[in-house]
Amino acid sequence: MRDGLDLLKQEQWRFIDQTTVQIAFDALQSFATDDTLCRSVGSHMSPPTTRAWVHYNTISMGIQDSKLPDIQKGIAYFKEQGYRAVVRNSGGLAVVLDPGVLNLSLVFPDVDKGIAIDRGYETMFALIKHMFPQYSHKMEAREIVGSYCPGSYDLSIDGKKFAGISQRRMAKGVAVQIYLAVNGDQRQRAELIREFYRISGKDRQDKYTFPDVVPEVMTTLSELFGEELSVNDVMVKLLNALYHFADHLESSRLMGEELVWYPEYYERLILRNEKVLNT
Repeated sequence: MRDGLDLLKQEQWRFIDQTTVQIAFDALQSFATDDTLCRSVGSHMSPPTTRAWVHYNTISMGIQDSKLPDIQKGIAYFKEQGYRAVVRNSGGLAVVLDPGVLNLSLVFPDVDKGIAIDRGYETMFALIKHMFPQYSHKMEAREIVGSYCPGSYDLSIDGKKFAGISQRRMAKGVAVQIYLAVNGDQRQRAELIREFYRISGKDRQDKYTFPDVVPEVMTTLSELFGEELSVNDVMVKLLNALYHFADHLESSRLMGEELVWYPEYYERLILRNEKVLNT
């Protein structure tokens, strides 16, 4: 854990807040933003950056999900339920994004010796534990079987998952991304993903492994802590943590050359989604 804390301690943290829920704020725009930040942070044009973001009723799928035999039926199901489906450019499988889910990205330069993959995960885990110190001793980072988008760094308390972490590495930058289920009906989210895999024919192929989703192993921070937390409540904890770890915290948005790079990355993601999903 020492390495994680070392990475969190920076002379300057840049902070970008995109947590205001806007239906027009597309998840592909988020992923293009992180690619842009990887480039600017990786080239040392920007200090290490934290970005907080929330999306309205979106399913963020992994590339592997797009290989499902009846993926178009699954996407049609999501649409019927009021969700848009996109394919992201970082690891993992399908996750639900909605106004009760806070997403965080930590973007670092991938220094000469490189930031090991586990070190990136440990850094995010260290941040979450610092944000919730009264529960940190109960938090575990291990795969929760039966959760959607299972991974070795699922964050859980008492065997119930409340967050998942992925990474994106490009242009000498590293973006460590987490979704935090803050409030809302996590069981309904899990059932949505379980039904998606059934409709998309996960059991009619043997090339890839998709989870058998068990809604009972997933939960929210509000349920775990026995109090109704809002995204804003968690944002306050995030900002307090950044003030603790940084000598200087600067609120920001994309600027300068980032505004030139961003539309290129966004267009690339749109084209990739059209190709992968054949839409």
